[in-house]
Amino acid sequence: GERRVPMAVDCDIWHVYVPQARPGQRYAYRASGPRDPARGLFFDGGRLLLDPYAKAMYPLGPRQLGCLVVDTSFDWGTDRAPERPWADTVLYETHVKGISVTHPGVPPALRGTYAGLAHPAVVGHLTHLGVTAVELMPVHQFLSEQRLLDMKLTNYWGYSTVGFFAPHSAYSAAGDRGQQVAEFKSTVAALHAAGIEVILDVVYNHTAEGAPDAPPLSFRGLANEVYYRLDPADRSRYIDTTGTQNTLDAGRPEVLRLILDSLRYWVTEMRVDGFRFDLAATLARQHGYVDRLSAFFGLLYQDPVLGRTKLIAEPWDVGAPDSYQVGRFPPGWAEWNDRYRDTVRDFWRGRPVVGGLAERLAGSADLYSADRRGPDASVNFVTCHDGKALADLVTYERKHNEANGEDNRDGTGDDRAANYGVEGPTDDPAVSAVRARQRRNMLATLLLSQGVTMLLGGDELGRTQRGNNNAYCQDNEVSWYHWPERPDPFTAFVRRVVALQRAHPALKRRAFLTGSGAPPDVAWYDRDGRAMTVSRWQDPATRFLGMLLAGDGIPARGAPVQDDDILVLLNADTSAADFAVPGRPGARYGLVLDTGAEDGAPAPGAELAVGDRCAVPPRTVLVATAPLRS
Repeated sequence: GERRVPMAVDCDIWHVYVPQARPGQRYAYRASGPRDPARGLFFDGGRLLLDPYAKAMYPLGPRQLGCLVVDTSFDWGTDRAPERPWADTVLYETHVKGISVTHPGVPPALRGTYAGLAHPAVVGHLTHLGVTAVELMPVHQFLSEQRLLDMKLTNYWGYSTVGFFAPHSAYSAAGDRGQQVAEFKSTVAALHAAGIEVILDVVYNHTAEGAPDAPPLSFRGLANEVYYRLDPADRSRYIDTTGTQNTLDAGRPEVLRLILDSLRYWVTEMRVDGFRFDLAATLARQHGYVDRLSAFFGLLYQDPVLGRTKLIAEPWDVGAPDSYQVGRFPPGWAEWNDRYRDTVRDFWRGRPVVGGLAERLAGSADLYSADRRGPDASVNFVTCHDGKALADLVTYERKHNEANGEDNRDGTGDDRAANYGVEGPTDDPAVSAVRARQRRNMLATLLLSQGVTMLLGGDELGRTQRGNNNAYCQDNEVSWYHWPERPDPFTAFVRRVVALQRAHPALKRRAFLTGSGAPPDVAWYDRDGRAMTVSRWQDPATRFLGMLLAGDGIPARGAPVQDDDILVLLNADTSAADFAVPGRPGARYGLVLDTGAEDGAPAPGAELAVGDRCAVPPRTVLVATAPLRS
């Protein structure tokens, strides 16, 4: 049955109070009005529409949902946010379902759910690795596109939001009639108790409603001309800077209010610690172009709740001349740094990018120093959900997206991958050894760089997507984590390099390296152990870089801190380097990392003395530390 309750309007806001509504009550909206596409109006009183502010939604069909009144009470007990500084943050990007759906230590009823993510077997893995924050792919209620459903596929990633306040119901083990709210809160509490922050990947740039000719689900049927960017030349069409057939109009005060209300709800009610904004450049298009002074930035900056959270931008969108905005977000924001990703991939596949590599190792001051931001404005990554997994990056030179149903046309055609002689899996031990070493090299480089580290969940387990670099619609073994039956040496390697970074303030500076001081805070060396020269920087044959970080006078909150001197040697060449060890007179370095070993552990007692000759094997990273004398 259906009971209709009429609404009233004041100051352009439609509203009604229903005192009989209790937790579990199902509801929806109907909105009658003209259907006039030429004016951007798509009213249809015969459609049930979702409440944009619904706290929970439940499934009715493949592209049908209903809204629920929920009980928001929850006993948080002694929950406290970890509140880690950016410089001490190690991000782990993961999918809620993918991380636990095949985990043998998680009870079958909890696999693939919020409760599965919070299970001790999964949380224990995260703490064992040493990560400090999970960056969860979308958990706002989302829907799959009809096109995917017609192909018997689904939108696995979830970048197709329809409910900005509602946790996705399919990830709930407890039920989808409101129980998902408490289950999500329990997951946040469990992660906080382990010292792990929760960052949400949020999609406020478009919705699941698709093109204007698709049936209205919510926003289109309530106020299409308010919520979406309409083409001034044809108001029946949308301006699309998201590649999804519609774009929310974040220049409108109504839309801005919705976004900020949603963000505050997830912080105050769900207690998350920050957000990563998908296609964030779109949110700054107040007047159609990306504006650093847009209301979106200003409102977030001054908000007493949101201004204290971690804010990460995917600093681009699509389809506009000013879509690429890396390095141009205002202070207070961190950014996904795709230039870091591309440079590290290129260096280890033998491209002449040594100068760019030094910029990225040093924190990307070329991108972030002009706005008085520090290295922690750069979120460094080698792999993320959008692209190949790390194991595939060294196994498949080409993309293999045939399973997506688009004749392999989707996904980037150049992801800077290499296969080392064989496309796909191989039994050749020499090829397998090079691939394994290159995985270690790229992850070591990532953890040895200034800035905020982001790991792609599952890479530490050797997860493969079989060469698919756009697995957004693969809710199956292609995307799920592959938990090995016995410990994987590569997992031990990742744990070792994460621990190395976390133990050394010299690798987590809050200010950019300058090359000044006595000794300089950073010095660069060629394959012979001599200071890098202009000719060496510019030589396209250079495949080696040495970096010496001074351990004294490291800026920190309060007085400067002291660390070891850290010598990092990166040899991407196919030949060994004979390196003369630099440093303070009489210093002796202990070798702490060797990517030639499966778990990164160097030979016991291995030391390097200043002035010694050190053989750096091909395709290898060596790290050595020398304690400062008191």
